[in-house]
Amino acid sequence: MLFYLSQWIQEQAAGTAWADSLSVLRVFRYITVRSAGAALSALLLSLWLGPLVIAWLKKLKFGQEYLDKAQEAGTTEKQVFTKKGVPGMGGILIVLVVDLTALIWAQWNEFIVLTLVSLLVLAALGFYDDYKKLTEQKSAGAAEHVKLIVQFVLAGFIAWTLWRMPETRKLITEVQVPFFKNAVLTDAAWFGGFIAVCAIVGSSNAVNITDGLDGLAIGCTLIVTTVFLVFTYIAGNAVIARYLFVPFVPGAGELTVFCAAMVGASLGFLWFNCHPAEVFMGDTGSLALGGVLGIMAVLIHQPFVLVIAGGVFVVEIVSVMIQRGWFKYTRRLYGEGNERRVFLMAPLHHHFQKLGWYESQIVARFYILCIVCAVLALATLKLR
Repeated sequence: MLFYLSQWIQEQAAGTAWADSLSVLRVFRYITVRSAGAALSALLLSLWLGPLVIAWLKKLKFGQEYLDKAQEAGTTEKQVFTKKGVPGMGGILIVLVVDLTALIWAQWNEFIVLTLVSLLVLAALGFYDDYKKLTEQKSAGAAEHVKLIVQFVLAGFIAWTLWRMPETRKLITEVQVPFFKNAVLTDAAWFGGFIAVCAIVGSSNAVNITDGLDGLAIGCTLIVTTVFLVFTYIAGNAVIARYLFVPFVPGAGELTVFCAAMVGASLGFLWFNCHPAEVFMGDTGSLALGGVLGIMAVLIHQPFVLVIAGGVFVVEIVSVMIQRGWFKYTRRLYGEGNERRVFLMAPLHHHFQKLGWYESQIVARFYILCIVCAVLALATLKLR
């Protein structure tokens, strides 16, 4: 919005005495300036709206009174008590701030529209899941197959849309792998589409599963988003992309503004979500944020970079898959009541809770691991 407004003002002032004075508005053409503005705006909006949203959620009695997995895995009574009554659905704050900030600071193109619409769709799905949990006061919300159907339909629509448009078709038909200068596969629409769908659905669910301890999911999301802030800027800049042998994607630079808005909103939400949390983002936030990370990875032709940068998310979702798979296998092998488990509790962060680690200890160490993964992801820019 500010980009278009500044352009209009300069056009109106052209040839007048005001032209030189208003030439400063040209700074809004630069992605770096608008990204900085988006990050700062999102942070300030989150800090301002945070207490209002938390009070509103408490007024609606959307507090969590049931024991979730984090509370069941807690080793002290204090850990259980501090989470009772804490409102969920805090993801509303993140989604609202990101949408508003991106609309204000970004130049609207098909990438921004696709990402913003997807954010709203996944947030609505998460809201439905959270609403069922909080109104019924049960840890089980929407049916798992319902969530998967919506996610796969959305991911399939995005992959089909990108394939259908000539200017973005290569994002699907070519397969890029980190550490390689050129595409490892071409004319592979079906395989490329499969990778795109898996990246979006997998990322959405991985962040959702990671959201189990105060500040864990949002902090890791913040770190991974920072990596993609760098990648989206490079992908949208023809000169830098050519120098680093990264696929140049015209228009992808505007996703840098979106990433900056996510960084600011994540920092603002972390202010209220750090231990002991005043609000949980719930599926409303985790499904949406995870999904858009996958979408942005696909839009800049780097879905495998997300696997590296989001290594913590990958480990978390794999731990659940291993636990479920081994549990079902041993049930079939030894009979009901004699099942085996690989971890004391899944996802992995609950395993460490069972081992007696403090919640803040787990979160800080997972942050460190996430930063290591982020550095490795950034290293792929030079190791090609």
